[in-house]
Amino acid sequence: MNGLVQWSALALHIAAMFFGLAGLLLVLPNPEFVSSLSSLGVQIFGWGMSAGGAVYMILAAIATVIYGVRSLGWSKLLCFMVPAVGLSLGSELLGTSTGFPFGDYGYLTGLGYKVAGLVPFTIPLSWFYMGFACWLVAMSAIKPGKNWFLRLEAIATAAMMLTAWDFVLDPAMSQSAYPFWYYPDAELNSLGLFFGTPIQNFGGWMLTGVVFMLTATMIWGDRPLPRLSVQQLLFPVILYLANFIFGLVLSLSAQIYAPIFLGILFGVAPLLGLWRLADQADQLTADLEQVTLKTLVR
Repeated sequence: MNGLVQWSALALHIAAMFFGLAGLLLVLPNPEFVSSLSSLGVQIFGWGMSAGGAVYMILAAIATVIYGVRSLGWSKLLCFMVPAVGLSLGSELLGTSTGFPFGDYGYLTGLGYKVAGLVPFTIPLSWFYMGFACWLVAMSAIKPGKNWFLRLEAIATAAMMLTAWDFVLDPAMSQSAYPFWYYPDAELNSLGLFFGTPIQNFGGWMLTGVVFMLTATMIWGDRPLPRLSVQQLLFPVILYLANFIFGLVLSLSAQIYAPIFLGILFGVAPLLGLWRLADQADQLTADLEQVTLKTLVR
């Protein structure tokens, strides 16, 4: 039953994302469509545009929590979820207050209640579910065990894939017809710009991802790290790709093409490559079990 709820929540998350895309790209640029709606239709559309951004992230967080509990159990899930939500919220509050580590920016409306009037409560949820997807795939494919060099390699790879998602998301969503955040003094940023987004922003993403993934891994301690099968990893792979495609479509609509290439190079390609490695590891394990079984029979 929980599996059905998990996949249903993921399906609703994806549907809500693409409902939002339709509103941003097809409806808002055509006000005559809105004027043709009934009063009920206008209310539904208005609610969708004002609350849809928060809803799709809440649905993803619900689906990810259910998946995490089913795959790892509550205690192991919380080892990741608590630092992911807490440290990303702290990083965002620091960023919106001081400009470090993301550059000078602020959130507009449409993503839910703002913590301390600065950061929508849904933003740490997105850090959690996308970070969890990247971390699980990297850890499951690299299988570091207690080897801290390999653990750090997996963490850096996961943080890179997380940042690659922001390549296609941030420039497009801050410059769309209905932006959700803004960079008031972006042109003054000394480190330069990447399609209207301070380059510093991506360094902040990488740093934040590394910090909360490293913290989660340290809390995990000597307990076995997740070693999920390729079938079990299907959920985080779909979650990542769906959110990446959302940003990709926004980037295409804004005619911003370089972030798409970089996002695929540093995000999608490593994700699928690591998923393939997990598949090969599954096959190797199965072969070894067959050999062991035959030896015992003889």
